[in-house]
Amino acid sequence: MKFFTSESVSEGHPDKIADQISDAILDEILDKDKNCAVACETMVKNSLVIVSGEINTNAWVDLEKTIHTVIKNIKYDNTSKSIDFDNISIINLISKQSKEIHNSVFDRSNECIGAGDQGIMFGYACNETDTYMPAPIYFANNLLIELSKKRKSNEIAWLAPDAKSQVTVQYEGNNVSRIDSVLVSTQHKENISQNQIRDTIVNDVIKKVLPVKYLDEKTKYIINPSGSFIIGGPYADCGLTGRKIIVDTYGGYARHGGGAFSGKDPSKVDRSASYMARYIAKNIVAAKLANQCEIQLSYGIGISEPLSIYINTFGTSKRSDSSLIKMIKDNFNLTPKGIIDTLDLKNVKYIDTAAYGHFGRKDKKFSWEKLDMVSKLCPSGKPV
Repeated sequence: MKFFTSESVSEGHPDKIADQISDAILDEILDKDKNCAVACETMVKNSLVIVSGEINTNAWVDLEKTIHTVIKNIKYDNTSKSIDFDNISIINLISKQSKEIHNSVFDRSNECIGAGDQGIMFGYACNETDTYMPAPIYFANNLLIELSKKRKSNEIAWLAPDAKSQVTVQYEGNNVSRIDSVLVSTQHKENISQNQIRDTIVNDVIKKVLPVKYLDEKTKYIINPSGSFIIGGPYADCGLTGRKIIVDTYGGYARHGGGAFSGKDPSKVDRSASYMARYIAKNIVAAKLANQCEIQLSYGIGISEPLSIYINTFGTSKRSDSSLIKMIKDNFNLTPKGIIDTLDLKNVKYIDTAAYGHFGRKDKKFSWEKLDMVSKLCPSGKPV
């Protein structure tokens, strides 16, 4: 028996506001310039938004409008309790990408020919859920997706944008047996009792989202353990792009290379190679070649081919690691350009990835979640 816990945060969490602003700016530039180079970082505190980074493009973006739209869509509108999209100050510290970096990554037509940086990237999949995601992070994300839907539809009128969730799953061997505890902290409007908040979150959110077969009389429900949560968002905490990389991926269940995703164009292998590693791992598990699969890719700046490929199936595959790596090399183009073309990464709406996880999403169509390689990896239909 073992227990594993993962957390998630909502779109109104200050770090996620920053991620969404960075990805919204990236989207605006990519819409006008497919060969741009973007590394955009955001900090949000109180009513101040600082945007920085390195960008090469001929496109013009209305930063003020883009930032206002992000905050408005989250539905922050009250400066006394949180940030107000109509009353923000913006500092722009964006500069151009270094010529040395640009010349090593792009050719004369600004086509990506090499990795945008050195680094290691991981992708993971398992058969615990129908999205091939670990159960704890999948459940934690789904709770907050539902909370957001009920807030924006005004079904629960007293909800406010900032929220966190945390789910502890009990395993017997490698199988999910039950949910041991569920923690939800949600920002709320004034004059709402904690008893009302608890009853509503437990009955109208948790018990409607989580599989009933995993909930029992011993499951613990912990709602707003700090008590009142009226002041939230960047008035309660500073937000930074890339500070929720574990929430963005597998909830700590699998390894992470350390590089954040949001605000980076697909020449940055921190993002694109992580997406490709997930794509490979998910198709391997879906092809029933393994019950779990973790892929590591490593790159050097300006170099097109990965420096190494590593696979771990945690003893759940009947095939050798070397045969699986050969299968990967034979079926997947792992150059930065190959990844971009395979996953069509110049035509993704990246703001959709910036809250509730980059992987395992049923509500969004992300190319790296496709299972179109299953028949090629296992053409006979049999895993061995």
